Parts: sequence; C-alpha cells; structure tokens
Amino acid sequence: MKVQQICVLGSTGSIGENTLDVIARHRDTLNVYALSAYSRIERLAAQAQATRARVVVVPNEAARARFVQAWPASQRAPEIRVGATALAETVADTEVTSVMAAIVGAAGLPAALAAAQAGKRVLLANKEALVAAGELFMRTVRECGAELLPIDSEHNAIFQCLPHSSGCPGSHPAPGVRRLLVTASGGPFRSTPLDQLDHVTPDQACAHPNWSMGRKISVDSATMLNKGLEVIEAHWLFAMPVERIQVLIHPQSKVHSMVEYEDGSILAQLGQPDMRTPIAYGLGFPDRIDSGVGLFDLATLGRLDFELPDLNRFPCLRLAFEALRAGQVACIALNAANEIAVDRFLKQQISYTQIARIIEACLNRVGGQAISSPETLDDVLALDAHTRAMASEFCLSAA
Repeated sequence: MKVQQICVLGSTGSIGENTLDVIARHRDTLNVYALSAYSRIERLAAQAQATRARVVVVPNEAARARFVQAWPASQRAPEIRVGATALAETVADTEVTSVMAAIVGAAGLPAALAAAQAGKRVLLANKEALVAAGELFMRTVRECGAELLPIDSEHNAIFQCLPHSSGCPGSHPAPGVRRLLVTASGGPFRSTPLDQLDHVTPDQACAHPNWSMGRKISVDSATMLNKGLEVIEAHWLFAMPVERIQVLIHPQSKVHSMVEYEDGSILAQLGQPDMRTPIAYGLGFPDRIDSGVGLFDLATLGRLDFELPDLNRFPCLRLAFEALRAGQVACIALNAANEIAVDRFLKQQISYTQIARIIEACLNRVGGQAISSPETLDDVLALDAHTRAMASEFCLSAA
C-alpha cells in the first residue's frame, strides 16, 4: 500500500492533535509531510519533532523566530514557510497526497480551496469552506478531480450511511434517500430557563456536556449555530434540498447522524463522542483502520433520546435555515457575523443572547443591499470582510 503524505492544516487544534494521534498508530501507511499553526508555535515545534515533518507553515516572521527558538539546536529543522500564500502553495506540493483542512474559521478557506484545486484528497473539518463558498468549493472539487471526505462527526456519519465508492460528489443526491437527520447534543443550555440565558458566562458556554472542543466552536454548539452551519454543509456535500434536512436534539451524542431512505429504512452511525473515529475513517478510506477509540458498550447506553430543537431557545439555528434558503450571500454573512459576535462574547463585550441579535441584524442589512452572488474566492472574502465590519459596529452599539 502506498504511503499517504499528509499535510495537516491547524495541527495544534483539537482536530489536528487527534489527527496526529491516529497517524502515529499507522506509521507504515501514513506519514506527516507538513504542519501548520497560527499561535501555538512552541506546540508546533514539538509536533514537528515528533512527526519528523518536512515542512511547517507559520503566519508571520515573528512566529518563524519563535519556532526557531523552540527548535533544538542539535537537530535539523524542517523547512519553515511563512504566510497565507505559503500555506496554499504547501497543500499543492506534488509530494502531498492528503490534506486535513482543520483551520477554524474563514481563515481556513483559501488553503482548503487550494487543496481542492490541486486535486488532493481533502479531509474537510473546516465548516467555512462550504458555508461561505459551497458552490465554488464543490465545483472546484468536481472540475479538478479532488476527493472530498467530510470529517465533522455528523457529516462523516451521513457519509458512512450513504452508498458510495469515492468522496462526496455534491452534484446529485444519493439514490433512494428521503431525508438527512442531523443530530445535535443541545449543548449546555438545552434545559436552562430562557430568562437565565442573558447572564450566561463564556466559561459556562464553553462547558460542553459531551465533547472537548475549542472555545469558539463550543459557543457555536451552545447556540446551535454550529448545527445550522452543518445543515448548510450537508446541503452542499450531499446535494440535499434544505426541506429534506432535519435537525434532532440527541443529548447522549451516541448517534452521530442518520439517513432515511424512501423505503422507510433509517441507517444510523453510532459511536463514542471521539473525533478520532471520523478522522480515522477519512485517513483510511475506503479501508477502516484503528483509531485508538475504545470499545462501545451498547449495554450501558440505557436509552437514546431525540427531540425537536426549540427555535426560541436556539434562534441561531433558525437564522441558519433562513440563510440557506436566501442563498450564498446570506450564508457568508451568517458565518462572518457569528465569528465576530462570538469573539466579542468570549471577550465579555456583549452578552450571550446578543450573539443571535447581531447575526440577525447583519442578515437583515445584507438582505436589503443589492449584492450579487459571489463567483470567486475574492468575492467571498470581500463580502466576509464587509459583514465583519458591519458586525463589529453592531457589537459596539450593543455593548
């Protein structure tokens, strides 16, 4: 079997760390070619030592200096590349066979798109590539012969439950599929009285009951905006109309998502809430490889609960469905406004409930402007920047 040469974008985040854990279990078939990080440069240096990565990519010259300082003088250092352009060029290196796209936020979009343009196997853990540029990204995957494998646990679960022989084509729904059922834990505030949500703190919002994640995505899980982003992703990944995608709250987080077929059958993918499972599926596809996840004891489950989400409790989920129906411009605005609002909430500059209000204000204003649907990456990034400036203004007035 040919050894995969893997570029891990965002290697110091939770997805990146779990990816390296799985790779370390399969040294005979999986090899790290390149790593990238934005702020945890010392951790990047430790990862590069452990994996013997040939290339590392850092954001600026200050980060390069930190990496050099952290690297042992007695060892040969990897090639250090600097900046966003270097990141896009690295994923296109001829040696690279697979790219784990795990940079959080819109910052990860250019490199993920570059990997698709280079015809690589793209293991997509970056939501924004599809939320902000779904049509452009999927068209690029098809035209450039890339192979797209979803890593988010929900989309990976759906992918496992669909008939397929290659990565997600995103052009036509799989035959015989009636609905996609996307599960959500409901986060830490599933049963919190509504009148208490105004006083939620960042630490409370980041205390997810089932998953260990970064602070931004933890807040997105609490508001269920992340589930709205996943609905938009599912629309593009599986060519599924919005009216045939349903979100179900499933507090146990054991059923990661389901596919309902025309004959009434429902296929579900179950497993531990451990990201190494979907990561290993992506790295090994079409084979299944050891992920390091322990046995799943069905006898201890006791019960599996499902309920419809309360859109009064989770207005961000409602806004995401509305954005998908409105089109790509609204989806870009939804994501950009949320990134700004969550950042301000984590800095305690706005309240938890103001996140949804700021997103809605941005969607309303963008909806009232004559903005054409983006055709290029530059168009996407320009609208993203426009919405971020708008959201920042709303945050200042809300403070």
